[in-house]
Amino acid sequence: MAYTTIKKSTDYFNTKLWTGTGSSNALTGVGFQPDWTWIKNRTDANSHVLQDAVRGVGNTIISNNTDAQSAEGAGDLTAFGSDGFTVGTNGRVNGSGKNMVAWNWKAGTTGSGTTGGSGTAKAYSYSVNTTSGFSIVKYAGNGTAGHTIPHHLGTVPKVVIIKDLSDNENWTGHFGALNDPEKVLYLNSTDANTNQSGAFNTTTPTSSVFTLGTANLTNNATHDYIAYCFTDVQGFSKFGSYTGNGNADGTFVYTGFKPAFVILKNASSAQDWSMKDNKRPGYNVTDDILYPNGNYAEGSGGDIDIVSNGFKIRTTAANTNGSGNTFIYMAFAEEPLVGDNPATAR
Repeated sequence: MAYTTIKKSTDYFNTKLWTGTGSSNALTGVGFQPDWTWIKNRTDANSHVLQDAVRGVGNTIISNNTDAQSAEGAGDLTAFGSDGFTVGTNGRVNGSGKNMVAWNWKAGTTGSGTTGGSGTAKAYSYSVNTTSGFSIVKYAGNGTAGHTIPHHLGTVPKVVIIKDLSDNENWTGHFGALNDPEKVLYLNSTDANTNQSGAFNTTTPTSSVFTLGTANLTNNATHDYIAYCFTDVQGFSKFGSYTGNGNADGTFVYTGFKPAFVILKNASSAQDWSMKDNKRPGYNVTDDILYPNGNYAEGSGGDIDIVSNGFKIRTTAANTNGSGNTFIYMAFAEEPLVGDNPATAR
């Protein structure tokens, strides 16, 4: 059985915690130059801030609402550095004395081209890391069903999350674990999975492209979009589903690694998303919780244990363990289960 060639997961994903200063703040210790950084003020009810190297610093999108991209200049993230990033003066990224968190991903190999499939070919640009199974793709819509967008992963993506940069539209996610290319989940919403044939043209992504329908969510002819694409990398990332049992002795989810970061969503019911990581609070039970769809301050709940080969649900909460409900998850590794640096229990 082959395992990932990634020997150090923190070369590709890492969580950064810091205390805000209220003034420009160059943060290091990420371990690489991020290509996608997602920031949340843990102390206050402030929006999530997402920036990436393909769109360029200063251009913010927010996971907890439908807003179009905004140019925040010196307020939010102002630079990507070789070992981190610099934040500005906005309270949502650097409030004085506030507890902050940023989740960071490395892509790195950049390029550009033209889209394919039906309708007018459009320009796109990208940053990809095939080792870690992650790509960022910025493209222009063409309004025609069958518009195909290259993702450059070289294998079928399990997750594709798209945001319209030009208008107020839902963050629209294809999740392979739902086993239905017509069903989507909205990152900014509590909604259960929704039939939306116009988003991905009821077409499963291939090893080279994902396909769009005519929905404004993903393919308006006058709009620009950003897509975050992920595929499983054994020992580093896994994207799947589990069934809740409604019991505090909940489902165990095998990932094949000790998770550093887990995102969960009840796909069967209108519930909040959930974000957990290995640094908040840094021990089991992992009960510190943030919500991609909400601007809420950090709370307690949705308990899980992070273990050497996956995570175990430790709550009856409906947003992570509703009985009989289907849950999707996205998980990224702290350590592989086997290899040069095998995972150990917490």
